[in-house]
Amino acid sequence: MQFFFEVLIGGLLSGMMYSLVALGFVLIYKASGVFNFAQGAMVYFAALSFVGIMEKGAPFWLAIILTLALMVLFGVLTERIVLRKLVNQPPITLFMATIGLSFFIEGLAPFLWGNDIRELKLGIQDEPIPYLIDNYGLAISKFDLAAALICGVLVAVLALFFQKTKIGRALRAVADDHQAALSIGIPLQHIWVIVWAVAGFVALVAGLLWGARNGVQFALVSVVLKALPVLILGGFTSVPGAIVGGLIIGASEKLAEVYIGPMVGGGIEGWFPYVLALLFLLVRPEGLFGEKHIDRV
Repeated sequence: MQFFFEVLIGGLLSGMMYSLVALGFVLIYKASGVFNFAQGAMVYFAALSFVGIMEKGAPFWLAIILTLALMVLFGVLTERIVLRKLVNQPPITLFMATIGLSFFIEGLAPFLWGNDIRELKLGIQDEPIPYLIDNYGLAISKFDLAAALICGVLVAVLALFFQKTKIGRALRAVADDHQAALSIGIPLQHIWVIVWAVAGFVALVAGLLWGARNGVQFALVSVVLKALPVLILGGFTSVPGAIVGGLIIGASEKLAEVYIGPMVGGGIEGWFPYVLALLFLLVRPEGLFGEKHIDRV
């Protein structure tokens, strides 16, 4: 039973990092109805830019500020150059635009900073917490716990932002109906700028955490794939859904790896979340917290 809890807790902590990646998708989708295929590339770009700025001699705090400013600028330019020209276009058009944006970022990042694999240190050791080992026999990583706390605080702040602030209410109005929001004076372009800027900040945090765990490399782009099952389970428009979906995927992935993996030959952590998401689609296509879509004829 002790080993079960150790695996479960480790999975839940990893799930919080999946939630952080999924959160970037939720922010964009809530405001524009667009699945931002470029989110993974933004995570890679943010992590690589941070390391590149650090290599130029900037201290940690200055590198954070400069990278954040760069990501916010990127979000603003994306809205001005890409999205503003495509207002009221079919969703597939916007989706294809984000695919093109993804390839552009994937080429721009190594062009600016090089494509060598870099180490990223945040000052948090990826080692077991002595207190938990000595008193409970649980090998829980310091880094996993710290990353989960950072993700939890960020998600909670954004959830409050959406629910309690004037801008958050405007974001929800835009998500419900673009034309109706415009008719009551909500500036759609300004809302999109804010959302893309916040998504850039989320990409920065995700890039730092994932880069510290796996190294800053092109493979960070594929972290986007881990967010897909999370979004399917939690719902594409729900911030709390991103949390719950991430926890479910993280825990089920680790438990399946330990208890089912030996029976199927291993490697199950790579595909089990997608099978779980596929089965969930058959029962509740809109996700746990997603809004049901009803077409009346």
